[in-house]
Amino acid sequence: MPRPVHFEIHAGDPERAVAFYTNVFGWKFERWGEAPYWVVSTGEGNGIDGGLLPRQGPAPEESAPIHGFVNTIAVTDLDASLGAVTDAGGTLALPKNPVPGVGWLAYCKDTEGNVFGLLQPDENAPAP
Repeated sequence: MPRPVHFEIHAGDPERAVAFYTNVFGWKFERWGEAPYWVVSTGEGNGIDGGLLPRQGPAPEESAPIHGFVNTIAVTDLDASLGAVTDAGGTLALPKNPVPGVGWLAYCKDTEGNVFGLLQPDENAPAP
């Protein structure tokens, strides 16, 4: 059964967001190469770690009652999973793209408009 393995925080001002989560929770952030991406370590024990990146698109409306992190779910076959999403009434939010040395990632929306990620691990995923 696929499980969440990673979360992402999409930020209009990544440096401000890094400072916020460091100050509030003590999370550790490390820049991942030259990409505008930070790996987030949330601590020891149970739980998942994540990432922080610049927002792709407009910020959520201030009046929206819930703004959240993107949870990413590991899958064995990304193309088949994307087909299952659309068959079940979901939509593609951002197309399949390689994450070098990690795998293939796409973002989807469920039938309620919630965004989630799907990741097919592949150490041989090339640079975009």
